[in-house]
Amino acid sequence: MNKLLSLLFVSQVIYFHLSAQVQVKQLLTEGLKDPQSIDNVHPRFSWKLSTEQKNTLQSAYEITILDGKKPTWTSGKISSDETLHVPYEGAALTPGKQYSWKVKIWDNHGHTTTSSEPAYFRMGITEWKAKWIEPGYQEAASNRPCPIFKTSFHPGKKVASAVTYITSHGLYEAQINGKKVGDGLLTPGFTSYNKRLQYQVYDVTNLLQAGDNNIEITVASGWYRGTIGWGTDKYGKTLGVLYQMEVTYTDGTKETVISDGNWKSGTGKITYAEIYNGEWQDNRKETTNWSGVKVLDIPTNNLVASVSPPVTKQEVFSNIKRIKTPAGEDVIDFGQNLSGFVHFKASGNAGDSIILEHGEILDKKGNFYNANLRSAAATDIFVLSGKGEEFFEPHFTFHGFRYVRVRTKAKMTNIEAVATYSNIPATGVFECSNSMINQLQHNIQWSQVDNFVDIPTDCPQRDERLGWTGDAQAFVQTSTFNRNVNTFFLKWLRDLAADQLQNGSVPFVIPNVLGSDASGSAGWGDAATVVPWTMYQAYSDKRLLENQYPSMKAWVDFIQSNSPKNMWATGSHFGDWLSYKSENRSADTYTYITTQCYYALSTQLVINAARVLGKQDDVDKYSALLQKIKDAFVAEYVTANGRIMSNTQTSYVLALAFDMLPEHMRPMAAKNLADDIASYNNHLTTGFLGTYLLSNTLTRFGYTDVAYKLLLQDTYPSWLYPVKMGATTIWERWDGMKTDSTFQTIEMNSFNHYAYGAIGDWMYKNIAGINMDSSSTGFKKIVIRPRLGGNLTYAKASYESGYGKIAVDWKIKDGNMFSMDVEIPANTTAEIYVPGKEGKEAVGSGKYHYEATINKN
Repeated sequence: MNKLLSLLFVSQVIYFHLSAQVQVKQLLTEGLKDPQSIDNVHPRFSWKLSTEQKNTLQSAYEITILDGKKPTWTSGKISSDETLHVPYEGAALTPGKQYSWKVKIWDNHGHTTTSSEPAYFRMGITEWKAKWIEPGYQEAASNRPCPIFKTSFHPGKKVASAVTYITSHGLYEAQINGKKVGDGLLTPGFTSYNKRLQYQVYDVTNLLQAGDNNIEITVASGWYRGTIGWGTDKYGKTLGVLYQMEVTYTDGTKETVISDGNWKSGTGKITYAEIYNGEWQDNRKETTNWSGVKVLDIPTNNLVASVSPPVTKQEVFSNIKRIKTPAGEDVIDFGQNLSGFVHFKASGNAGDSIILEHGEILDKKGNFYNANLRSAAATDIFVLSGKGEEFFEPHFTFHGFRYVRVRTKAKMTNIEAVATYSNIPATGVFECSNSMINQLQHNIQWSQVDNFVDIPTDCPQRDERLGWTGDAQAFVQTSTFNRNVNTFFLKWLRDLAADQLQNGSVPFVIPNVLGSDASGSAGWGDAATVVPWTMYQAYSDKRLLENQYPSMKAWVDFIQSNSPKNMWATGSHFGDWLSYKSENRSADTYTYITTQCYYALSTQLVINAARVLGKQDDVDKYSALLQKIKDAFVAEYVTANGRIMSNTQTSYVLALAFDMLPEHMRPMAAKNLADDIASYNNHLTTGFLGTYLLSNTLTRFGYTDVAYKLLLQDTYPSWLYPVKMGATTIWERWDGMKTDSTFQTIEMNSFNHYAYGAIGDWMYKNIAGINMDSSSTGFKKIVIRPRLGGNLTYAKASYESGYGKIAVDWKIKDGNMFSMDVEIPANTTAEIYVPGKEGKEAVGSGKYHYEATINKN
């Protein structure tokens, strides 16, 4: 018996010891999991610690780089708690070579890990042997079929590995021996092609076979030459491919397969493909007449490795509802407004067609409605070969839709809607006791992914789908909670800097397909400062901030050059876009109030960045400028008692959020803001520039109760009004559908716009209480501070930070009994404020439980 007890005791000690041990997990290179190609010659490494032991901090780390099984560099033991973006500091790495890396760490409890499981990365290539090829046949002037490029390759020896590098002028989809290369869609993505054209890298070893290997690449117009931004041929008129495959044999010899004059070109079953208009496929058509190709000597100095995950297939909606509308039409309801396409199986006679038209909403009578798509046809057409059951899905388009109108005599089965968006990791979860707020959160998250289709678009459905800068800067903070968008915005910001005008003006959309005149608007161009600073705060990405710093400065210098006497009161601007208006009252904010406030914001962010980057001269220079900007604002627009010209919610929000007022004026301005909200019966009246700041500003100045009233308001204009009207995404306009179920103007009425979804940031920070200490970045120091209100009885949220999971789960029982569970990840610290208790508690990592009695009032 004693021996048994001793064994049990020893086993418990061993279990406790093992459970307390720290492990290293989730290794990332340049923010990506096992990237196939990176351009940074000094790649950066990140990892997370996992342990059940409380108050765990990393005290040291050691990184080892391996070439195959051979270590090629080690950092040695570095005394540091850093786990985010730790740079490689060894000799130059070989272009095109794959490396692995491991890390081991020491913690503050005396534990040392063994080396982690390996992570992998491949360096980008610097030399292209391949040549650009274009179709050798004469393309049609309109309704151009998608070109197909093909070749064959016969390996003479046993293949050890094969890596393919591909890019295109247009969108490409590659196949080897009839199997798709990679899982990406809409590759190579949307960039400012003439300056930055991405290539993708794939390990295709498993796709090769002994004997002949057939390589085919289909190319579509896409953003390159398709209809985009109310025009065509923005970057070129002819589609083309650049292909290079590096084959390594088991005997160590190598062979390179490249695009050259030996390839063939032709057309096949995809007879038409446009992003706005849809895709046409005719299964009766097979490529029989192959032509040669044109070989071009095009420079490759604009080619860059992909830095963001590609667009891929995501959720699949198969629980459909078939509708016969009052107009007698066949319509499918997928239950969710989404970005993607429909695929299905069909059988019928040769020549039978299936026509799918996409729309977001049904009209007042219950009929299919797509007038708000403007000129975008958003129609897929499929023609059957008649050879048994056939499978159809588009390859080079996407649609924003919930409803699909079907016109066919063929039999359709296995009908599904496939959501397609950038494959960026989900990080945020939020729910509470109010089902309408939960639906709002659902809508926010869906509008984000529906519009994060390689770039942050405004909408996924109509003839636009552009990277509007104003929408992006307004929503970027919320986006960081919902998804890990570090590399997503890194890619987009590089295009912003590339397309920024020589005078520093920032285009309305990035990539800029609207021309140089479409630039320089306050609240839009400020994406050049807001987004990099947000990325630095959320992800501690100092290199991104450093690389974007010249762009940030250039934008502020552009404003200064257009601001005589420190007043930005020139130019044409969007202002507080889509703010509230009624027949009796308007909430229009004087445009030059918005310009001056954003001038100050961007100047402040340049100061912040300069301070981080150690540029003291710039700190001094722009600090002096900032004071002049604020002084000019007060002198021009503010009365002695804190009343601001326009007297609108947005005018007060901008002035308060950006610290435009002297300290003594701020309480009165905050009261004026709250009073204005009350005068509208607790409704907001803000547009794109005021809405995303409104609730956080109210809370900052002691009006959280007013913020809750706005959040819970369910009549127009409000966040919950669209929810009450059945929305599954965020609307562009507060009254996209009016109370009588008619619609706003078709010229501008998207039912999938994320900008107003920026309330999500306030919900995470204040309802759930997940905040970052302002003295830190990347959530190294956490503040948990839920603010109760709105008759909510529970809230549950989590956020997967760069260090690990932060979680809060609070409940109120019996009216005044408050309990809260909190999880803090390893290698971080937190301050926790418990409602009903005075002060705060400083804690390290671990799980904690709190209880308190709260005031019912």
